[in-house]
Amino acid sequence: MRSRDMTRRPGWPGYAAAVWGFAFAVPSFYWALGGVTGASSTVAPALVQLARDRDPAFLTVLWVTGALKVVGGLLGLALARRRAWGLGMSRLLQFLAWGAGVLLVWHGALFVGQGLLMQAHVIDLDPALQPINRWYTYLWGPWFLAGGVALVLAARARFDRTDRRGATIAGAVGGLGALLLSAAALVLGVG
Repeated sequence: MRSRDMTRRPGWPGYAAAVWGFAFAVPSFYWALGGVTGASSTVAPALVQLARDRDPAFLTVLWVTGALKVVGGLLGLALARRRAWGLGMSRLLQFLAWGAGVLLVWHGALFVGQGLLMQAHVIDLDPALQPINRWYTYLWGPWFLAGGVALVLAARARFDRTDRRGATIAGAVGGLGALLLSAAALVLGVG
């Protein structure tokens, strides 16, 4: 019954999350390898300068974020798998998907919300940065939101009903942990 139930679940959210992760890793690796074409009009000038200067700390961040995006793509593929995993793996997938999904939705919502407030002149912004702000508001923010929503939908489609309590706890811990981590980073001014 369990494997039969799994074959009826939609795999597309997991595949969407996989495509999102793999596609989003490309710019990170491109910038880490020294490419900056197109970045100066779509990314904050300070970040572009760090990439041009080949700052070792920033290059490390680019490689790590690229690798994490690949892991997100692999997570999407694992969630799209139609055959049942064991309980431990099922719980781990719920924990990771909800944690990453909440982080991405939160990050994207901050980009969109802050960008809209800047465009409404509620938050001051150097007029020279308005074009870049629009990229963050209408491309990068929604892109993060899309990745987060894809992971959450994939987690829900993958939810193991035979382990309702364990899967729910794992997902809740992942999601709430990500939310607390994000809130702490926001309060501390990190990231």
